[in-house]
Amino acid sequence: MSTTSGTQAAPVAAMDGPAERVWNNLRALVLEQNERRKETAEALGMSFFRVKALRRIAAHPSKMSELAAELACDRPYLTLVVDDLESRGLVERHQHPADRRCKIVSATPAGHEVAARANEILGTPPPALRELPAEDLAVLDRIVSQLLA
Repeated sequence: MSTTSGTQAAPVAAMDGPAERVWNNLRALVLEQNERRKETAEALGMSFFRVKALRRIAAHPSKMSELAAELACDRPYLTLVVDDLESRGLVERHQHPADRRCKIVSATPAGHEVAARANEILGTPPPALRELPAEDLAVLDRIVSQLLA
């Protein structure tokens, strides 16, 4: 199995059971064979982390501190990311109505458009999935839904 860098992934150990094999195959399908993060970043001309931040901001305006926690990044780095998104006209900062010390970050109309484009790219199933028979898709849908419950 090939990774995104072109190197070979370590083979699954023979002692791994069906659950490990399925997990490794799911990871390979999502992370290696379908490079949606790279495709999205290239299409939008920004790092995938910036795309991720913009998608979160477009979904719900947030305080910088809340956004940093959601994105699991430190505040100084998030400030750089938001500065960049703001310079592109994708987000804007407003003073929090109840707390003058806080800023709320929200998406501009252009930011909502870019976030929607990212969601479109990320939400498009790979051809191999679209080509599965309807019965197989129904079984896979049931199993994945059960795993996510």
